[in-house]
Amino acid sequence: MAKVAFLGLGVMGYPMAGHLVKHGHDVTVYNRTTARAAAWAEEFNGQFRETPFDAAKGQEYVFVCVGNDDDLRSVLIGENGALNGMDAGAILIDHTTASADVAREIGAIAATKGVGFIDAPVSGGQAGAENGVLTIMVGGEQAIFDSAKPIMQAYARCTERLGDVGSGQLTKMVNQICIAGVVQGLAEGLHFARSAGLDGEKVIEVISKGAAQSWQMENRYQTMWQGEYDFGFAVDWMRKDLGIALDEARRNGSQLPLTALIDQFYSDVQASGGQRWDTSSLLSRLEKHRK
Repeated sequence: MAKVAFLGLGVMGYPMAGHLVKHGHDVTVYNRTTARAAAWAEEFNGQFRETPFDAAKGQEYVFVCVGNDDDLRSVLIGENGALNGMDAGAILIDHTTASADVAREIGAIAATKGVGFIDAPVSGGQAGAENGVLTIMVGGEQAIFDSAKPIMQAYARCTERLGDVGSGQLTKMVNQICIAGVVQGLAEGLHFARSAGLDGEKVIEVISKGAAQSWQMENRYQTMWQGEYDFGFAVDWMRKDLGIALDEARRNGSQLPLTALIDQFYSDVQASGGQRWDTSSLLSRLEKHRK
């Protein structure tokens, strides 16, 4: 059993922290909305604190899963930040999808305090968090990763170190780039099938047995065909992630023309009121203009 803090109880963090309790760890949580932290503590028989500093104080491992770079800084840095409360030798694990730059920034600050740090963004969405089957992409020193990995296994089916601090975030960018292309391809395929008068169910039944098969096809085609888009990762979040990837691409010189185009397609979905729809809602943009 480890003494653990978990900071950030959104749709991902809430169940992830719960899995830590179920695996026997002593868990204290913090959330910006204290009522949600109190509800978590009641549900999982854990503890909560009203500041990141207090939640992190005396813990062996501190996990954080918040919205973006600025959220990370506000939770980790400063008088009431978690890093100010952590003891030397403790380990900070960041599950936020953020920039590689902020990972390196936080890693450097942690090092001055004798705190280990890994950036460890996750993939698998809300369902993956709830079912404890997330994929975790990690950047940081091998020894720190080796120490934290058994704790993270409480909610992961794959946990892999990709390199130094920042490598986890860079790998998550690759993940989101690939997903964007697959979702757009599936949206166009379903749009074409409907326009051609085909039976979407039968089409997918056939092509999913071949090279066109994907996680998105298996898990999203039915809701897409029905025009239902309330089943996962929100468009607002995807645009945040693609923006991070496009910014990094401008710095490293990589060419992402398809990603940039799909980012604009998601902007169209937002403009249509789909900010909180899931990422499969790219089909809604095509169907709106179908004759």
